[in-house]
Amino acid sequence: MTTGYFSSVDDVAERLAATGYLASPAVATTVFLADRLGKPLLVEGPAGVGKTELAKAVAEVAGARLVRLQCYEGVDESRALYEWNHAKQLLRITAGRDESWDETRTDIFSEEFLLPRPLLTAIRSAEPTVLLVDEMDKADIEVEGLLLEVLGDFQITVPELGTITATRRPFVVLTSNADRELSEALRRRCLFLHIDFPEEELERRIVATKVPGLGAALTTSVVRVVGALRAMDLRKAPSVAETIDWARTLLALGADTLDETVVRDSLGVILKHRDDIQKAAAKLELDAV
Repeated sequence: MTTGYFSSVDDVAERLAATGYLASPAVATTVFLADRLGKPLLVEGPAGVGKTELAKAVAEVAGARLVRLQCYEGVDESRALYEWNHAKQLLRITAGRDESWDETRTDIFSEEFLLPRPLLTAIRSAEPTVLLVDEMDKADIEVEGLLLEVLGDFQITVPELGTITATRRPFVVLTSNADRELSEALRRRCLFLHIDFPEEELERRIVATKVPGLGAALTTSVVRVVGALRAMDLRKAPSVAETIDWARTLLALGADTLDETVVRDSLGVILKHRDDIQKAAAKLELDAV
């Protein structure tokens, strides 16, 4: 069962570009295959390289609803799959005091009292849907077990109601910053895509698309400085998102060139640790950019 959003690799690249997401050939090819094969897409890479934005862009070009499960330590079944509306169930039990327990139980464990969470919402959706499971590596390993049935068979079992199977498969994107190794069982069910920091030319095009008023020369300088920063031994290398933020900052400041004063005054936009800023300020050679 495919989702059928794209007709070719070129179609993926062109339509994503129309939303402002410039996809490399590898990204466009993998998105096309995930769509054509109906397989979940696991996207790994450093923070801020466009993993989440890829899912949002696919949803936009496909005219699909975006359903997002944001993972974090402690996320559990009731936050990911579903839970029962206990307050409403209690009211129903109180109202039906004269009924037998069998009659009450049949009623309170019905659709009326079910609260679907992101995974169940996406599985039951009859409209085009993109399911984004964001920062999978932040969740406990037990959460991966919840996903196996969803990703393997596109179904969820609710003991009181039975198995709910997708009538229309969502396009599934899982993202990971690789802070924790994901299980082989989860990986087997997915196509894999690694997104790294883009090559200089692609990043220049991204900045030019997102901040068109910056000017070609300054855009080139921004990208080169960010590339030089990434080559340093920093606690956190600047992401693509931070490159764009810096470009917008320079535009707001009315900067024409990247002189030493402008760079030192605005390094906090792209570097978020004091020791990184100090190291960058000492090592950057602005004459080279």
